[in-house]
Amino acid sequence: MNIIDSVGFIAAFCTTFSFAPQVIMVLRTGDTSSLSLLMYAVFTVGVSLWLGYGILRGDVAVIAANALTLVLASMILVKKIRNDFFSEDQNISSAA
Repeated sequence: MNIIDSVGFIAAFCTTFSFAPQVIMVLRTGDTSSLSLLMYAVFTVGVSLWLGYGILRGDVAVIAANALTLVLASMILVKKIRNDFFSEDQNISSAA
């Protein structure tokens, strides 16, 4: 592996695993109230596009990083959508 690939994999590792604490906190607490739905939706679309780009270019670091980031960001996005639109607390508050 050359220096360029090494830098790519280190960068991919750092940016991808920066999401782990947020995912862990959301899964543990279930709280997504401080998260922006629009930001996570746009971010998830962007990560999907980066994944497609990596696949088209055959760039393993871009593919690996964005595939994993897509999973992590999607977990948060799904939880955020469930909390904002399908939670019982939200439905009870709206009915009152």
